[in-house]
This record gives sequence, C-alpha cells and structure tokens, in this order.
Amino acid sequence: MTYGVQHQRERVRYVGPLQGASILLTGGTGSFGKAFITYALEHLDPRRLVVLSRDELKQYEARQQFGDDPRLRWFIGDIRDRRRLERAMHGVDYVVHAAALKQVDTGEYNPFEFVQTNVTGSQNVIEAAIDTGVKKVVALSTDKASSPINLYGATKLCADRMFISANHYAATHPTRFAVVRYGNVMGSRGSVIPFFKRIAAEGKPLPVTHKEMTRFWITLPQAVQFVVDSFAMMHGGELYVPRIPSMRLLDLAETIAPGAEVTEVGVRPGEKLHEEMIAPDDSRRTLLLEDRYVVCPHIAGWGYEPPRDGSPVPEGFAYRSDTNDLWLTHEELRELVDNG
Repeated sequence: MTYGVQHQRERVRYVGPLQGASILLTGGTGSFGKAFITYALEHLDPRRLVVLSRDELKQYEARQQFGDDPRLRWFIGDIRDRRRLERAMHGVDYVVHAAALKQVDTGEYNPFEFVQTNVTGSQNVIEAAIDTGVKKVVALSTDKASSPINLYGATKLCADRMFISANHYAATHPTRFAVVRYGNVMGSRGSVIPFFKRIAAEGKPLPVTHKEMTRFWITLPQAVQFVVDSFAMMHGGELYVPRIPSMRLLDLAETIAPGAEVTEVGVRPGEKLHEEMIAPDDSRRTLLLEDRYVVCPHIAGWGYEPPRDGSPVPEGFAYRSDTNDLWLTHEELRELVDNG
C-alpha cells in the first residue's frame, strides 16, 4: 500500500483520536490548511477547530468558503507570538502545525524572517503546547529538510529536530510530538501545474529548470490523510515519510502540453536536481511500514518504542526521487493534471 493515486480515491470515514476532538491548525488558510478544514468538517466532526493564521483577508475568504461553520474558530495571530498561541491552544486536544515561510528564493534573501517563523515560531508552538496540556502535535516538514542546501530547508531541519526533541522537554507532561515529511504537493499554491498550463495556453515554450529533474509528488487529499493517520499511529518522536511516487518534470510538461517546445532555464539557487526525504545517515534508524517509512529518534529517553511491525531498511538507504521504486504512469499523470 502507498499514498498513490488509488489512495486518493478511497474515502472512508475516519475513526481515531481526532474524531470529535478540539483541534488547532496553524497556517490554516494555506493550501494544506483549507484542505484539512474540508476533511475535518466532513469526516472528523470536531468539537472545535481553531484556525490560526496571520492574514485577515485570507481568513475572511476562508470563512466565506466554509459558511461560518459553528465548529470553526478563527484566530488572527502569528506563531512568533507565544502568548497568542497559548490563548489559541486553551482547551485544545491536538495541534496540526502547518505554518511556515516556504519559498526557497525568498528565504535566501530574507533569512532572518525564515528563522523567526520556522525556528523560533516552532519553539513557541512546542512550549505553548506543553504548557496548555495539548495531547499530541504533528508538525509538517518538507523534503527540502533532508540534507538541506538552502536556507528554507535548513530552518525546517532545525524545526524537525526541535519537534522530535520536544518529547524530552515535555518530560512528565502528557504532550507528545511527531513530524511528517512529504514532497511537492500537487494542487497547492505555487504548484508548477497551473504555471505550465498558463504558459501552454499562451503558446510559449515551457520553461524547465533541468531536463533530468525529478520530484516526489503527493496530492492535497493524500497529504491530509497522511497527517490524520499519523495522529492515530504516533507515540511521540517519529518522523513519518509516506511512500509516494516520483515523476520527471519533463514527463509532466509533455502531459500538460503534448509536443510543446521545452526550454531549459537552469537550476535555480538553492534548488536540487533530485529531492531526498531520507538521508543515508538516517537509514540506521529507519523502518519500512506498509505505507510509510518511520525514522526513529536519535535519543528516546521518554519511553519511546519503535514500531514492532516495521522492517529495517538496508544500510546506506536513501529515499530519493530519482532512485524511488514508485513512479507515476502516464495515465496517473494525466488524471492528476486533469484534476489539479
């Protein structure tokens, strides 16, 4: 089983710890946030879903989209503000931490801002969750946090390590933390698909950074389902990575505009030719489960026990988009492009 195209089609009612719970979602008006809200209202019937984000216009637009559902609570706030986080987490059972600054090129030009949001903001989420008695926190990571070569990836690696080590900080408190890491999200803001579609409609050559470039791909519904499933599985300290397919950027361009001219524009600063979600040095702590990999913590002094049903990966294993054993077929790419 993987989080491939078939998994997206399977929509079964969820039964787990989030059912009927009080949930806080940071970064709640982004692409993932709105997809999570949709899923939660349809499948989780939350007692209360607190949406925390900075932009009042995006919150207004989201409120129109969800019709002022009485289960939703809208908090204007920034994860840089710990006191606001503590207020938002009052009475909350579970936290999904999706807030981050994410654009690679913007991070290279504004490193201080990325550190304040992605690193200091993560520390605030951790400390507020412990102090308010939250049960579980799942933080969203990125493939760029594995062997990072750009500022964004470096800040997310710091955040990942902080959330894993937060289980030590929680000590005798009940709060437990885990991380999920996945690849490029098809259908999110900034996705290359609408960009390619617009360029193709204008009859212009499609700009491809490198003809050999590969990427991991996951859809928004798959990403949300993976996060929700991780709450049910986690004990605290895990870094979960879904088994998802890869694709070649050139194949995507051909699917969107068959026969169109493609121009190679070069790899941008801070960009990798192939993405990685598990580094070779982490292989000694990595187990393969049915639909995911789990990277166990370096140090587990809070009583952590690794999954009993996991199989160790080979020594030196790396989970990379170019050596992945799962690839999107032409038909699957066409379906995703048509729906994305």
